[in-house]
Amino acid sequence: MKGTVGELGEFGLIRELTSRLTTTPAVRVGPGDDAAVVAAPDRRVVASTDILVEGRHFRRDWSTAYDVGRKAAAQNLADIAAMGAVPTALLLGLVVPAELPVTWPTELMDGLRDECQVAGAAVVGGDVVGGDTITVAITALGDLRNQEPVTRGGAQPGDLVAVTGWLGWSAAGFAVLSRGFRSPRAFVEAHRRPEPPYHAGPAAAALGATAMCDVSDGLIADLGHIAEASKVRIDVRSGQIDIPSQMNDIGQAVGVDPMQWVLTGGEDHAMVATFPPDVKLPARWKVIGEVLNPSALPQVTVDGAPWTSTGGWDHFGGGGEA
Repeated sequence: MKGTVGELGEFGLIRELTSRLTTTPAVRVGPGDDAAVVAAPDRRVVASTDILVEGRHFRRDWSTAYDVGRKAAAQNLADIAAMGAVPTALLLGLVVPAELPVTWPTELMDGLRDECQVAGAAVVGGDVVGGDTITVAITALGDLRNQEPVTRGGAQPGDLVAVTGWLGWSAAGFAVLSRGFRSPRAFVEAHRRPEPPYHAGPAAAALGATAMCDVSDGLIADLGHIAEASKVRIDVRSGQIDIPSQMNDIGQAVGVDPMQWVLTGGEDHAMVATFPPDVKLPARWKVIGEVLNPSALPQVTVDGAPWTSTGGWDHFGGGGEA
């Protein structure tokens, strides 16, 4: 598609974006009306929102618009799954400059749509406005399906800490991109398009998970959220965490201990949860630690000692693609 956003106009752009969407049975009224209507059989709605700003959360020379769409959807839908809920719908707020080629927002929408399909959800509406900086604001919705939500505040001393999904892959990919390379491709793609294990969230709730979080800020930081909310200490056993050989190779090439990426790298959107010790976990869950009584303040330790290296994502403290 040729031309710019300004040439197409607001309503022309909206028509083009919505024409690319698919739907699900949960969507009773989709894009095109004053608001969408999404079924909520559980009578409770799980909701999460996030914002991506160009230059802060993504770079167009590193990621295509399609990549940004997949990533924007994934990080919000993962939050829904981390509550033990099933993702159902996604809303988009989009700010774009008038001179932006129309292909960018249309490819973004393709990415949002395709990631929603992976999670079993659908894009149901949103808004588009003009502005100087590309900004992608996402709101995701989900259904608990008669389960209780799994919050960060339920971990108990004696619980096991387990994870499913990738750890450190996005951070390793960021390190590769930062040095002007594009391979190993698997790690670069993990940074551009995370693949959260969506179904693992509701499955963990059914197994009796006592607390859960998706790893968006880094394993230690996100376990720290659980430790603080649950008023416990969490000890991670580094020897229980597998590091792929290619990640070791990247670490040697750039002079970084890959365990740093595993423990503090964010944006993988793996699921980390605590479970009672008698729960039989499926093979996809890897036990990496345990919940203990706090010796003082709630905290996360690694092999019994505080982790003193820097890392973890803070929106006001640095990090990210830019």
